[in-house]
Amino acid sequence: MVNVAIFSSGSGSNAEALIRYFQNHPTIRIKLLIFNRKEAGVKTKAELLGIETQYFSKSEFESRPKLVVDFLKNESIDFILLAGFLLLVPKEIVESFPERILNIHPALLPAHGGKGMYGINVHREVRRSGAKSTGMSIHLVDLEFDKGKILFQSACPVWETDSESDIAARVLKLEHLHYSLVAEQYIKSIKEK
Repeated sequence: MVNVAIFSSGSGSNAEALIRYFQNHPTIRIKLLIFNRKEAGVKTKAELLGIETQYFSKSEFESRPKLVVDFLKNESIDFILLAGFLLLVPKEIVESFPERILNIHPALLPAHGGKGMYGINVHREVRRSGAKSTGMSIHLVDLEFDKGKILFQSACPVWETDSESDIAARVLKLEHLHYSLVAEQYIKSIKEK
């Protein structure tokens, strides 16, 4: 069985979609959720779905990343899926899970990525830029925000009358449609090597 940890910071709709997708999967299981904001709604969603949760503070991630790595190794984690995780993953974690950390981003990278580009900030920037399309990207995590190898992208239109919320809703549908499947295919391809 391949053990997966989800890292999340927010309400957790993508985390919930991942957990539901992999319930009863024959070879891949979501073993735990790691969250870094005590008030994150994702904790409750994961617990209601029977997933173990673990809190690590922002300062623990930044100043004691070995603590997180040791915890993951002790839990026999093979892959990490970021789902609305708002911290740069520390070097020690990236190096401990080479090409085994995936992230989802609510835009078509490399446009609208980087520090501070998350959630409504991304959709506001897409709207401000006058882009005719946007979408979502799934990429490997490296040592910079949103710079890792892109594994998959899916686009949707941006209409002149769209609000930021309209764009966000359209992109979220794409995220829920594709992230679990792409993660599954990627994990299987790595395990077969």
